[in-house]
Amino acid sequence: MKRSWFVLAGAGLLLTWGLFQSDNLDAFIKSGQLRATVAREPAGTAQPPGSSPASGHVPLSTGPIASALNPQEKEAKLQAEAAAAQAKLVRDTQLLDRIRQEAEKRKLAPINAKIDRVWKAIPGLNGRELDVEATWQQAVKLLESGAESFPLVYKEIPPSVKLEDLGAQPIYKGNPNKPMIALMINVAWGDEFLPKMLEVLDKEQVKATFFLDGSWLKKSTETAKTIGGKGHELSNHAYSHKNMSQLGRQQATEEITKTESLLNGLGIKNTLFAPPSGDYNEQTVQIASELGLKTVLWTLDTVDWKNPGADTILRRLTPRLEPGALILMHPTVSSSEALEQLIRNIKEKGFQLGTVSELLSPSRLQAPEPESIRF
Repeated sequence: MKRSWFVLAGAGLLLTWGLFQSDNLDAFIKSGQLRATVAREPAGTAQPPGSSPASGHVPLSTGPIASALNPQEKEAKLQAEAAAAQAKLVRDTQLLDRIRQEAEKRKLAPINAKIDRVWKAIPGLNGRELDVEATWQQAVKLLESGAESFPLVYKEIPPSVKLEDLGAQPIYKGNPNKPMIALMINVAWGDEFLPKMLEVLDKEQVKATFFLDGSWLKKSTETAKTIGGKGHELSNHAYSHKNMSQLGRQQATEEITKTESLLNGLGIKNTLFAPPSGDYNEQTVQIASELGLKTVLWTLDTVDWKNPGADTILRRLTPRLEPGALILMHPTVSSSEALEQLIRNIKEKGFQLGTVSELLSPSRLQAPEPESIRF
């Protein structure tokens, strides 16, 4: 008798619990059916990178607020959430398709380094293409914040043949597709006109490359530190301004290594060598290469050591300015007086100015302002 009573009591409790849970169970079944419906998307719909077929859907509501709604309200809420999630997915996918179209239009192929019959080694130049995923991710965030445009994120593609792959070759100019010009200032004697040239470079916010003679550097270490402290590049101009082509291998090596040691003493990791008077032979270039240095000459010469006057320098050089040009000068009265207007002429032609290392680098120039497109 007692056993029958316990059985009946237990059954009653189970029935009561089941009735209490019926609403939640019904909502659970319906939400599962809705998730399955939302996950089925039209065939051929593009998906954002890294997403699953159901990506972009907002979580379905659960908890006390949802439980308080009647079945019709719950159903309407679930359908609205599913519709909003589907609309977001379609919007994001359309945005992705648009960015992919922009990527095809804006792609630039890399340019390999090469050996020119006249100009010898010509550096390569990186290609450029739109980073589709990074651009899309930024665009989605900005779109949700109410922005009217989004920036384009690029990545560079290196050429298959780099300057280093060409072996020991002299360099007279940068890549002609890179709108940059570099000033190479050879310093072997005299400091008289250096302050004025440094003042102009500071005023015009230009960094140049100073190729320093070792015997000058040894006596003028503090001046060299001042030049380097202003952000200019310091490089090797041999030690005693001898004609390198007339030296034996041991003496030619010493001319370069003695100056390199002085540069290292200033904490400089140098990669460039400019032979005095532009005099070199195959041995010179080979020795420099073995020491990890590129042999650099010039595209345009001010011939300022003849004191031609600033106007003469400007008249001769300005019409010949071109992308990739290396301009040779010295700390002379002529170049110190011509420098400011020469820099302005270069800028007016749309060229940037940089160090020799920057010019020879395969890196592309950054646009003054980031590119962006409207939603």
